[in-house]
Amino acid sequence: MRRYDTLMNPEIEGLLDTTDSKFALVVLGARRARQITSYFGQLGEGLGASVPPQITSTSSKPLSIAFEEVSVEKIVPIELPDEPEIEEVAEAEVVADEESGEVFPEEQDESA
Repeated sequence: MRRYDTLMNPEIEGLLDTTDSKFALVVLGARRARQITSYFGQLGEGLGASVPPQITSTSSKPLSIAFEEVSVEKIVPIELPDEPEIEEVAEAEVVADEESGEVFPEEQDESA
């Protein structure tokens, strides 16, 4: 296997094992880097609303810190449940309306 010199430590190739795809890794790293940036930004204000970095790092770059957190598995991706399709939600509302027997104002105007 050929070894490439990279600026990233940890190497991206090793981080790809933690996620399903490189795009998921990018999204995970970017979201966590924004959280770290927010934490550093509000540090002087004393708000304490953001989660601080979970590791001690020599890097000052939020993205590098985020990837280091991913490499030591302090930050792990989670799979969110799929949102229901719009048709499924509309069908569920129609079924609920039929069961309750309620008539809505739009339906009253049509029947009159």
